[in-house]
Amino acid sequence: MGARPCSDGVAFRVWAPHASGVSLVGTFNDWDASAHPMQSEPRGYWYAFVDSARIGDHYSYLLSTEWGAIRRIDPYAREVTHSAGDSIVHDPAFDWEEGAFSSPPWNELVLYELHVGTFNDAALSQPGQFTSVTARLEHLKRLGINALEIMPVGQFAGNRSWGYNPSQIFAVDSGYGGSLGFKRFIQNAHQAGIAVILDVVFNHFGPSDLDLWQFDGWSQNGKGGIYFYNDHRAHTPWGDTRPDYGRGEVRQYILDNVRMWFEDYHLDGLRFDSTGFIHCIGDAGSEEIPDGWSLLQAINDTVARDFPGRITIAEDMRSNAWITKDVGAGGAGFGSQWDPHFVQPIRRAVITAMDEDRGLESIRDAILHRYNDDAFERVIYSESHDDVANGQARLPQDVNPGDPTGWYAQKRSTLAAALVFTSPGIPMLFQGQEFLEGGWFRDSVPVDWDQRQEFHGIVRLYRDLIRLRRSCEGVTQGLCGQFTHVFHLNGERRVLAFHRWNRGGPGDDVVVIANFSHQPLDDCRVGLPAAGAWKLRFNSDWQGYSDSFAGHPSGDVEAVPGDWDGLPCHSTCSIGPYSALIYSQ
Repeated sequence: MGARPCSDGVAFRVWAPHASGVSLVGTFNDWDASAHPMQSEPRGYWYAFVDSARIGDHYSYLLSTEWGAIRRIDPYAREVTHSAGDSIVHDPAFDWEEGAFSSPPWNELVLYELHVGTFNDAALSQPGQFTSVTARLEHLKRLGINALEIMPVGQFAGNRSWGYNPSQIFAVDSGYGGSLGFKRFIQNAHQAGIAVILDVVFNHFGPSDLDLWQFDGWSQNGKGGIYFYNDHRAHTPWGDTRPDYGRGEVRQYILDNVRMWFEDYHLDGLRFDSTGFIHCIGDAGSEEIPDGWSLLQAINDTVARDFPGRITIAEDMRSNAWITKDVGAGGAGFGSQWDPHFVQPIRRAVITAMDEDRGLESIRDAILHRYNDDAFERVIYSESHDDVANGQARLPQDVNPGDPTGWYAQKRSTLAAALVFTSPGIPMLFQGQEFLEGGWFRDSVPVDWDQRQEFHGIVRLYRDLIRLRRSCEGVTQGLCGQFTHVFHLNGERRVLAFHRWNRGGPGDDVVVIANFSHQPLDDCRVGLPAAGAWKLRFNSDWQGYSDSFAGHPSGDVEAVPGDWDGLPCHSTCSIGPYSALIYSQ
C-alpha cells in the first residue's frame, strides 16, 4: 500500500472502492491527470507503477467519482508536506548502526512522558522538534530514565497540538522533523541506553484536515465513508470519526501502522490512547464494540508473535483487568495499562489541605491494587498530560496554588513521588516533574528549564529515587519485585509502612515508611521482616534536596526480635513531616 520506491521507479497502490477511476498526479508528471491512470484491482484497489517517479517527489491521488473529482493525500503516506498538503515519496532507507541496545525488562522500566512540541527552551514562536529532545537526553540519562513515552507524533493539523488529532497516521509530523528526524532521535536515544515508546491514536482520527473523510466520495447518514462507521458507532468525544473496526481494509490499515512503528522505526513499545473508546461507545461504556475488542486482540497477538519483548500499554482508565489478560484467555492482551486506582487517590491524598481529612486506607488500596495478580500490569504516576490539564494543574500547583514552589508544594509532591517509585507497578514521570514544573500543561508553553538549576536538589531527589527503584546499587531489588505487604497503618499519627520484595533477604527486602502529617515523629515504632541492621537508603526530608527542608534526623535502625505489625522484628525510627524513608539490609 502507498508509495513503494524501487530501483527503476515507484509502485503506488490505494484503496478507493467507490471510485470509477484514479489517476496519479505529482511532480513526476507536472500534475497531469492524464499521464498516469491507475489500474483497477479486485476489492476496490488501484495500482500504478511510474518509472519516472523518484524518492522525494510530491504526489496525490485524483479520484473520479459520481460525486465529482476528488484529490486526496495517500492514506499510507510516510511523509507529507503538511496535514493539508501533498504526499511525498518517502525514502525508507536508514542506517541504524545498531549496537547492543535492548529494552529493559518490564519490571525495571522507568518511564518519562514527554511532548515533543514543548520539550524545548527555544523561541516561544516555534514548537520543539526531535532535536530539542535529543539535546536533553543527557539530562534524562543522568536522571536515570530508561524509557521515554512520547506523546503522538503522527501528522496533525496546525503547528501546535497535543498530538491526539492525527490527520495522517503513517506520516511523522513535519514540524517535529518528519520521519528522518524521528529515526535519528530514536537512534540517539538507544545509543544513550533509553528505550522509546510512542503514543498512538486509533479511537478516532482527525477530526480536522482529514483526507480520509468520505475518501472516495461514498458515505451514509452524512458520516465519514469507507474508513469510518457510518452509524451511531461513529460518535466519539472528538467527533464522528471512529474507524470502522469491522471492515477488513480498515483493520489492516491500523495493523499495518502498528507494524510500521516496530519495523521501520525500531520502537520499543506503543501506548494506545483511550482504548475504552475503541471497544466501547460512550464514557460509561454502556455499548460494546466487539470489532474494536477483536482488533485490540489482533494487534497484541501480532506484537507478541512478531515483535517479542516490545511492550504495549493501554490507557483504558476503566479498571478492566481483561485489558491485560492474555488474548488466549479472551483478554485484549496488553502488557500493561495506566492505573486510575493509583493516580487518583495519591493525588487526592497529597492535595488535601488538612491532615485530618487525609485517609490512609485509600493510599493503602492504591499501593496494593493490581491487575491479574501481576504488579507490572499497571503504570503508576502522580502526573500525566491528562492529569495536569483540562481543569487540573501540575501537582505542586494543586497542592498550593498560592505558592507552588514553597514548602508544602515541595514536601507533598515529593512524598507522592516516593510512593510512585516504591509502589508495585511501572513508574512514570511527566516532563518537568523532576524540577517542580508549575502551572498546567499547554501545547504552547515550553518546559521551564531554568527551574532545573533553581531546584537542582529536587532533581537529585528524583534521581536518587529512580536509582533505588532500579536497584542500581544492588540493595533494593525488592522494588522490582512482585510482592507488597502494607503492614503498618496508623490513622491517628498518619503513618503508613509497607514491605516490598521479590525473593526476600538482604539486598532484596525493602521497607518504606511514609508520614502524611505536617508533624515530625521521633518515636515511630514499626515492624520489620528480619533482625539486624537496616540501612537508611533515602530520606525525602534531607536538606540536600531543598533549603526549605528541615533535615529531620532520621538514620539507620537496628531491628530486634519481637512481633510487631504482624512481622517478627521491630525497631523505632524518626521521620520528618510529609516525608518518606526507604530502608534495606
